[in-house]
Amino acid sequence: MTTVPATPNTVRALFSQRDYPYFWFARLVANIGVMIQSVALGWQVYNIARQTHTVAESSLYVGLIGLVSFLPLLLFVLIAGETADRYERKRILLICLVIEIACAAVLTLAAFNRSSSIALLLVVAFLFGCGRAFFAPANTALGPMLVPRELLPRAIAWNSLAWQFAAIAGPAFGGILVAWSPTAAYGTTTVLYAAALLSLALISQSTTPAQKDGSRWQLMKEGLAYTWNNRIVFGAISLDLFAVLLGGVTALLPVFARDVLFVGPEGFGVLRAAPAIGAAAVAIVLSARPIRARAGQFMFGGVAVYGLATIVFGFSKLYWLSVAMLIVLGAADMLSVFVRQTLMQLVTPDPMRGRVAAVSFLFIGASNELGEFESGVVARFLGPVGAALFGGIGALIVTGAWWRLFPALRKADRLE
Repeated sequence: MTTVPATPNTVRALFSQRDYPYFWFARLVANIGVMIQSVALGWQVYNIARQTHTVAESSLYVGLIGLVSFLPLLLFVLIAGETADRYERKRILLICLVIEIACAAVLTLAAFNRSSSIALLLVVAFLFGCGRAFFAPANTALGPMLVPRELLPRAIAWNSLAWQFAAIAGPAFGGILVAWSPTAAYGTTTVLYAAALLSLALISQSTTPAQKDGSRWQLMKEGLAYTWNNRIVFGAISLDLFAVLLGGVTALLPVFARDVLFVGPEGFGVLRAAPAIGAAAVAIVLSARPIRARAGQFMFGGVAVYGLATIVFGFSKLYWLSVAMLIVLGAADMLSVFVRQTLMQLVTPDPMRGRVAAVSFLFIGASNELGEFESGVVARFLGPVGAALFGGIGALIVTGAWWRLFPALRKADRLE
């Protein structure tokens, strides 16, 4: 009997896979575009609101961007997941990128014509969220189809590295572009989304999942039942939901940059990039030396450090200390995200990855976009500093509660 040699678990082996480099590059440039667009939207909405509103009231308007971006996830989560498990995943991504290009083009024209308004920006953010609602589960489910199973943990680390590099370069570059012209920022995102579309179009292998019998509703229920009953999957995504929902301070960074630390749009770009600097450093380490043991404990430790760094950031009035805490916060978040994503990909069968990814992205979207709205609401009553402290303490409470509620997650050991 002939034994098929295993694929070497190296970076070279990963990028020698025929289609993975196209997928990785598309992920990188699309995420850079998302980051630049997010910076521009937040800064524009806050500046427009500050013309007629107080700091606290304007903070709420910034939080509304997160709310309208989250609503499409809530509306389409089940349909998007089932779609990713039924139809060709590459084609779904291409259609979503066309929608994103159209949204970025509208923002570019509005900024060029000086016709941007809060209402227009929120409407486009909602439409963009509709595209991302279908993009995310198909994108998550496509990645594992392009690499052998033994390379999956390393691929997840490199996927995270692409995201974190984008989160470093995007906000920093976005801050510079916004200071120059919002038109330049939105025009750049349009080009980046187009580059991602062209790269994905070069993927040649089949990306259609194995067909399953059953109606669309039956398949959606199956995905929900799997997510709910698997304690590792449900525990991991719900921990991310509640910890980041409470602890997220990203939406308030325009407020801190302008009215707490007084560093302007350039300083705002650095603040937005700081979490990704820490996250990218951790992602680089994990791409070379993945976690071998005590994965669950590493994940809980990361969430706890995330909460503590958020508290220190809230107290800080020093720009360098605020940047440092955001770097620590990002590094801790990357550690927990790596463990969570690897565990979920390993325990979820491919025909169900789209539906599980959709539920996961709903939770992630709730923790990020809805967390931005929560931060804006809390800042309306407690101020930006009070909102940061409230979130950091909440993240620590959630960490302790989930440590007791999900022992299987806490005891997760090897990521194999």
